[in-house]
Amino acid sequence: MAHLDASGPTVAVVGATGAVGREMLAVLEQRCFPLRALRVFASPRSAGSTLPFRGTSLTVEALTDAWPAGIDCALLAAGSGISKTMGPKMAASGTVVIDNSSAFRMDPNVALIVPEINMHADNAHSTKAGTSPTRGRIIANPNCSTIILLMAVTPLHRAFGIERMVVSTYQAASGAGWQAMEALERETRDALAGAAPRATLFHEPYAFNLFSHNSAVDPATGMNVEEQKMLAETHKIWNDPSIRISATCVRVPVMRAHCESVNITLRTPATLADIRRTLAAAATDPNYGGIRILDDRPANAFPTPLKAGGGDDVLIGRLRVDPSQLPTPPTATLDTTPTRGFDMFIAGDQLRKGAAQNAVQIAERIFTTAKR
Repeated sequence: MAHLDASGPTVAVVGATGAVGREMLAVLEQRCFPLRALRVFASPRSAGSTLPFRGTSLTVEALTDAWPAGIDCALLAAGSGISKTMGPKMAASGTVVIDNSSAFRMDPNVALIVPEINMHADNAHSTKAGTSPTRGRIIANPNCSTIILLMAVTPLHRAFGIERMVVSTYQAASGAGWQAMEALERETRDALAGAAPRATLFHEPYAFNLFSHNSAVDPATGMNVEEQKMLAETHKIWNDPSIRISATCVRVPVMRAHCESVNITLRTPATLADIRRTLAAAATDPNYGGIRILDDRPANAFPTPLKAGGGDDVLIGRLRVDPSQLPTPPTATLDTTPTRGFDMFIAGDQLRKGAAQNAVQIAERIFTTAKR
């Protein structure tokens, strides 16, 4: 394999033939991650197939119960069942496991990490476990919609405090993997050919339709699993269970990149200029970055899935004061009035920052920092 780094880690991508696994390979290549070696694993039916990487081909190995020695880091994109079974075995062998599934996110002994926001949580967990910074533990990747949300609002939380958020998500097919992306394409072709709407994967037809997120709904609360994740994961990542959050998660007929409408109530009043200035500073901060303001009112140019798709940044736009939180009706001075209520619309690539990119960034922080 070309472009190897003898001082880098040996990395494995597990679930490498899936949508997120393939994106992990693309991100490792595009970010020039320093690798001693790279191995790719998938189910036995994919064993022997090849995947492109840095101008050559990687042969897919079958994942078995016998985890091989000598792998420093494993990026898991194979589902929660495999993660629960194999993750502890991998960690016990000395591998740092960065898991993209929901298996360990709410485990109090596992750090749930967005590197720009709370990489220190991994340091606390590894120190508590008495492990080396580059040896043997599990780190959880948050849910895609949570990562995209928190990248946009954490700078505001740090500057002014956030008391409450109301979030509505518009989630793309990519969040449910290749099967969902293929279903959207198939159903769209059928609809354009004049066929009656027909559900081929989800509980509702997908083409030219949108519906409540396909995760299970709790009959007691009425919340689906995706909405529950957003609440619980935000509380854990920010280490603040007092934040009040109401979420409505919806699947939309978009191929990739999630969008979210966000209404926030700050603890400390601010003006719209304060909000813009805070976000702009975070966007250029070498310790944060990963966000970009796209908010052109005269041109009606704001974040969209097509603009966010394939990119590394979470796009932030439709920045405005929430008039419902002002004591008087809106006036010409709306943008200069200090207030606690603001609205925004954001978009981020679910396969990249919402999954693969976030995992690779965690690995970068662990292994490149240790190398220095």
